Amino acid sequence: MTQSQLFDKIRQKDSYLCVGLDTDMDRIPKSLLKEKDPVFEFNRQIIDATVDYCVAYKPNIAFYEALGPKGWESLAKTLDYIPKEVFTIADAKRGDIGNTSKLYAKAFFETMDFDSITVAPYMGADSVTPFLEFDGKWVILLAHTSNQGSQDFQLIKNGDSQLPLYAEVIKKSQLWCSSEQLMYVVGATRADRMAEIRNLAPDHFFLVPGVGAQGGDLKAVSQHGMNKTCGLLVNNTRSIIYASSEKDFAAAAGREAHKMQQDMQRYLDEYLPR
Repeated sequence: MTQSQLFDKIRQKDSYLCVGLDTDMDRIPKSLLKEKDPVFEFNRQIIDATVDYCVAYKPNIAFYEALGPKGWESLAKTLDYIPKEVFTIADAKRGDIGNTSKLYAKAFFETMDFDSITVAPYMGADSVTPFLEFDGKWVILLAHTSNQGSQDFQLIKNGDSQLPLYAEVIKKSQLWCSSEQLMYVVGATRADRMAEIRNLAPDHFFLVPGVGAQGGDLKAVSQHGMNKTCGLLVNNTRSIIYASSEKDFAAAAGREAHKMQQDMQRYLDEYLPR
């Protein structure tokens, strides 16, 4: 999917919502445990309830890996079930030496056919560029994340440029490819820095976690992070998929996704009028 195609989907649905599929066996309704594949059945119903309101789904791979072979099967079935016109993100945070990264890329882009994957940049260019060798696929590079530990390294300043590490990551990585293949993870809990980060990467899409249960402000993210092609995929996981723990979980998820889509439509009209 190209940048313009993704923007077209955003315009069609008046939404830049990404729904996280962090499906936890301990949190899904007990009524699903009798199903042959409870994880897939949960995901299937969540997708049916939310697909009209979102433009992307983001399975967190750890939740599937932890279940062993059955988890991988549930993930494959989930990916097959997501409509092809919806952007898919493997939240895997991979990144290793070149040959290993190439095999990670092959696994997620060829074997599983995700549209994108989150990648950790700590090991540098040769750990990231193998993911960029696949046409039509995207790297979503960790830049300034929403977790508390982000302060341990991401804010350390370069002695020469006096830029924090996350800014150096953003600047350096733009030498590796264009905004047609590269996005950045920018946490919603860092909305105070969103305008500054947008100045560093004016044309790139940002994957923005942290709105919802983590307390991120959608309005601030939209005001300071939007560019001419929207440039935002705002992820919400727990507030949507765990809106209810009862049999009405899918309907509750649909209501929460619709509510968020309505807010996004308002911000699109305000900050990016047609």
